[in-house]
This record gives sequence, structure tokens and C-alpha cells, in this order.
Amino acid sequence: MNTSEYEVQILKELNQTIELIAEDEADNLVDRIARANKIFVAGAGRSGLMIRAFAMRMMQMGIEAYVVGETVTPNMGKDDLLIIGSGSGETKSLVPMAKKANSLGGTVAMITISPESTIGKIADLTVKLPGSPKDQAGSGYETIQPMGALFEQNLLVFCDAVILKLMDNKNLDSKAMYDRHANLE
Repeated sequence: MNTSEYEVQILKELNQTIELIAEDEADNLVDRIARANKIFVAGAGRSGLMIRAFAMRMMQMGIEAYVVGETVTPNMGKDDLLIIGSGSGETKSLVPMAKKANSLGGTVAMITISPESTIGKIADLTVKLPGSPKDQAGSGYETIQPMGALFEQNLLVFCDAVILKLMDNKNLDSKAMYDRHANLE
């Protein structure tokens, strides 16, 4: 296959899987984001990169959003929301974070392939995204892509769709968001 044929196959996989996301789960996450005082996001590896992009878009909307582990991240309180992006829901660094957020009275949301996972059981709400786990064994999704790429792509597309829904709810457009875009670059 040439590069464009791979791209077509990747888009086909995304089209097949993105339609399987439960709208009520997505709406529940949008509602929780809208009601939260502060939003915290966490993830590891490539999933962590996707969830960081989500935090940046929320900040550009004027939502108080932070990436866990950054030096400027404040403390979490009971009216706050932690959103964890993890395909497996078993990432060793994220499990204690979910437990800690829970003990602080915050809400934990999980975006994952595996809502029945350790973090999924801790979470107050989960959004199940279709995708293949890194080992791909028994996932039920055919993919030509390596490891967890299908989940990570679905995570980015899903988070962008959540941003669009939030923008619609707040009557915001890209111009308003661009005014909050970084300008020291």
C-alpha cells in the first residue's frame, strides 16, 4: 500500500468506530464539564497527548482547565472534575490519581476502551470509545494500525466534538477562542 491508501484505511476505521460512541455518555460529560468549577485532565503516553490538547481547547474557551502534573496546576476541590483518558483504564500512574480525586470529593470522568477497568470502577462517569487495546487481542475491532492508535485517534476526535458541543452551548465561535490563543510563540 502507498501512504494515501493507508490514510484512506485509517479514515474508514475511524468512521466505523466513532459512530459507536453512546450519545448519552457524551452528553453527560459535556454537562459535567459545564457545571465544574475547575477541570483537570490526565493521561499517559499518546493518550496523554490527546487529553492535553483537550485541556488547551477548554482553556481557549475560557474554561479553567489544567493538566495534572504541571507546575501551575492548582489543588482539586469538591466542585472540580478530573477527566482521565486511558485506553486500558489500568495505567499504574493514573489509578492512584483517580482514587485521590475521589477522596477529595471531586468528580472523576473516564474516557476509555474499558469502562469495567480499575479506573472505570472508580469513575463517576465513563465514556466508552471504540478502539483496540495495545495488544489488540480479542478487541473485536479490526485495525491495520499499531497498538492503541485507533483509540488515541478516537479520543482526539471525540474531545474535539465535545469542544464543539460546549462552544455551541456557550454560543462561542473560533474568533472568541482565538483571542485566548497563546501569543508568546
